[in-house]
Amino acid sequence: MGKLKRIRLILGDQLNPSHSWFDQVCDDTLYLMAEMHQEALHPTQHIQKIVAFFHAMRAFARQLETEGHKVSYHFISQDPERSLKERIITLIETQQIDCFEYQLPDDYRLDQQLLALSTHLKERNIEVVSADTEHFLTSRLELKQLFGDKSLLMERFYRYMRKKHKVLMEGDKPLGGKWNFDHDNRKAYDFKTPIIEPLQFNYDVSAITEEIEKSGVTTFGVIDSQQFNWPKDYADARLLLDYFCQHLLQHFGTFQDALYSEHSFLFHSRLSFALNTKMISPKEVISTVIEAKETEPRISLEQVEGFVRQLLGWREFMRGVYWKEMPEYKKLNFFNHSRPLPEFYWTGKTKMKCVSHAVTQTKKEAYAHHIQRLMVTGNFGLLSEIDPDALDRWYLGVYADAIEWVEITNTRGMSQFADGGIIATKPYISSGNYIDKMSNYCKQCHFNPKEKTGETACPFNALYWNFLVKKREVLANNQRMSMMYRILDKKSNEELSAHLERAEMLLTDLDRHLGE
Repeated sequence: MGKLKRIRLILGDQLNPSHSWFDQVCDDTLYLMAEMHQEALHPTQHIQKIVAFFHAMRAFARQLETEGHKVSYHFISQDPERSLKERIITLIETQQIDCFEYQLPDDYRLDQQLLALSTHLKERNIEVVSADTEHFLTSRLELKQLFGDKSLLMERFYRYMRKKHKVLMEGDKPLGGKWNFDHDNRKAYDFKTPIIEPLQFNYDVSAITEEIEKSGVTTFGVIDSQQFNWPKDYADARLLLDYFCQHLLQHFGTFQDALYSEHSFLFHSRLSFALNTKMISPKEVISTVIEAKETEPRISLEQVEGFVRQLLGWREFMRGVYWKEMPEYKKLNFFNHSRPLPEFYWTGKTKMKCVSHAVTQTKKEAYAHHIQRLMVTGNFGLLSEIDPDALDRWYLGVYADAIEWVEITNTRGMSQFADGGIIATKPYISSGNYIDKMSNYCKQCHFNPKEKTGETACPFNALYWNFLVKKREVLANNQRMSMMYRILDKKSNEELSAHLERAEMLLTDLDRHLGE
């Protein structure tokens, strides 16, 4: 066996089997993968999230070994307190390595750690080479270069991406004559369109779960270790994609914003974890979805455009914002909100059915779709003046697909408007009426969204009007808020006073007043 010359680091969200690193088997190259205690604790995470990452990482390592690559794999049970830097340096020293290579991380914190390590290694005459992850459709700084100092507009970016990658285009015009079919994709579930049960994987991950428990990692949520339903590799991701195209895509756009208590997934693809770990590329997903439309008449352009916009537009846009604005972005708190996160975000024990359902589902599935995150838990967090740091930690921990570059931009930006409008042009807030319109939650709730005031009126109503009153000084000049303020100004003093008094009472102790 020849002498090892280089170590290549593979992080847990870099499981891309098509990366050019793996085009050739090199006897002088050792791949390093590690289940890091620091990552499992950053922050408190859903047990399913940690297991999903470790399960996929182990599968990836086995695949590399099967193909003939050399792999040094460090399990969570092996010296769990040891840092990544220590592991790399030890390998370099014991194997007398000449070169360290890594793919650019998508997490700013890890990026800084590896840059510092690179400096240290270069001082010791170790060659350091960084490579692209070969996953995204944009470079880290492409959005920054596109907009310069101008305001960021997702729609402009989305059209740029459509043209650049020739997606859903007829020459230089959008297919179907419209760039965006969002207006057609905002329907509540009609209770009659058949819902196909989600694809099941049913892996036995009890050994991984036991290792995590023995390592002393504190976790959130529950897990069925013998029927684990997260994808572990490219083959699983492809099964999910094909299943989505065959059974769900035809209704995805129409009901992508719908909330339904009897079904966690509705018509969503469940591909976010596979995409964010890079098991499958966005390019392949987009091309497969478009091909499905071209070969299956029942799949309309409206359904496909809604999905493509999420992937080609929103996902790439959020990553671009992350690398443009970090590290300052992580500290932004436009409204100076500071209330602690209510305990019912962890327990689900609240009389508000919508929040209870979203949190209970999250505990069970490590999943909630974008409207549950934005307009239920996110909306309540913003109206209740919760510290965005606390919300960031919660969202990053409880969802299996949450990685900081996509979580923090959606939470601190889109959901909490803590960035002051870098991403969203207005705060995404609503009273109980929106949730009632888009879901069946309210019919089962202790509170009534149609009651304006009183003890059984939906708390979202009082909190909504209270928010508008308290934030008027900083939001009144926002043109997209003008209609809301016109409606506010038409309210009687009696009704408005009742809203403000109830909101103030609720905010003194959210758990006591709204918990079960």
